[in-house]
Amino acid sequence: MVISDLLNSQRIESLHPLFKVLFDYVKSHDLLHMELGRVVIDGDDLYVNNVEAEGVDAVRQPLEVHRQYIDVHILLEGKERIGWKALEDVTNETKAYDAESDCALYAEMADVYVDLKPGQFVIVYPEDPHAPLIGQGKIRKLIAKVKL
Repeated sequence: MVISDLLNSQRIESLHPLFKVLFDYVKSHDLLHMELGRVVIDGDDLYVNNVEAEGVDAVRQPLEVHRQYIDVHILLEGKERIGWKALEDVTNETKAYDAESDCALYAEMADVYVDLKPGQFVIVYPEDPHAPLIGQGKIRKLIAKVKL
């Protein structure tokens, strides 16, 4: 898991060939005021889900794991807490991995929590079970999907 601010994204852009493309796009578009939904940047290799949701309690938010994509959660508005737990420590699978949705769900609580402010992001790899959208009130964010 990587945590940083959009102002410092150039430091991690070398970690994946599409990270620079993603961060350049995010920095050059007013995604906060764009329509909600999927924004395709590079076909199925790189796209962004522009979402708005109500925050949920940590006890109600399952850990999720992806295998085909890296998630980049970028907060646009509100406050969001994202939970994390080591992959080797999750065992209570509540939804088996589904390749079409690229997701499995686990019932364990996260061990570590990160609080994001607008302009900050978290990158989660397949080895990073994570619980997004923890908080209260409206959360407006981008969930970028970067193909491995």
